[in-house]
Amino acid sequence: MLPVSVTIITYNEEKNIADCIRSVESIADEIIVLDSFSTDRTEEIARSFARVRFEKHAFDGHVQQKNRALTLCKNEWVLSLDADERLSPELAAEIAALDAAKIANEGISGFRMPRLTYHMGRAIRHGGWYPQRRYRLFKRSVAKWEGENPHDYIVIDETGKGATLKGDLIHYSFVDLSQQIDTINKFSSIVAFNRHEAGRPFQVMKTLIKPFGKFIEIYFFKAGFLDGFPGFTIAVASAFSTFLKFAKIFEIDRKYIERPSNLRADYRAQKKK
Repeated sequence: MLPVSVTIITYNEEKNIADCIRSVESIADEIIVLDSFSTDRTEEIARSFARVRFEKHAFDGHVQQKNRALTLCKNEWVLSLDADERLSPELAAEIAALDAAKIANEGISGFRMPRLTYHMGRAIRHGGWYPQRRYRLFKRSVAKWEGENPHDYIVIDETGKGATLKGDLIHYSFVDLSQQIDTINKFSSIVAFNRHEAGRPFQVMKTLIKPFGKFIEIYFFKAGFLDGFPGFTIAVASAFSTFLKFAKIFEIDRKYIERPSNLRADYRAQKKK
């Protein structure tokens, strides 16, 4: 079986971390949990699993923390998960069946997998939420996390070749709508702060137009209406999230605030490339 290191970054994930770890135990050679000083039972729960190596580092961004976790792995192949994600039994079986020699002969450097999100009591299969194929299993020597925090993604360098697995990566993104609103508030603050620090100013026309465009895109063009009322809610929430990003840039630009009040004190903006 392909020797795989699993990485999971955490902060106050006591409700998720055990199920996440259990879903990868059958395929993991080692499990690295990189925590940013949780104040709940995350550490206690994670350390209760024999295969887990628990490390800590101050959080300075999703991209930075996930790349840091890669440096802690002993294996070349890494499976990177968020704490609210699980391998479906089908996906775990696919990974367990991978032949290391065959993969090497074919020059494969990473595997994408479809991500299926559950929200408001159902699996969401439209509105751009599925299949959302993403690289999560990859050779760390030719891959790295990039993106605009908190929206990170894996990039395989030009020497690598990708392949796709069929099994679903299960994502339990929100407990309920209240948590979704909290997440929108937190993530929009991160994006607004990063964009301001990168010199991207408030723009009136984008603030007026982009939220409506986002709703039309998700609900109509990406068929979010096929997911019923949850699909409508997702489209509205996405439009609101888009609006908040611009509105928070306005606050910072006008010097009403230095940084959003819900941004963690140890968070620093991404450096310009």
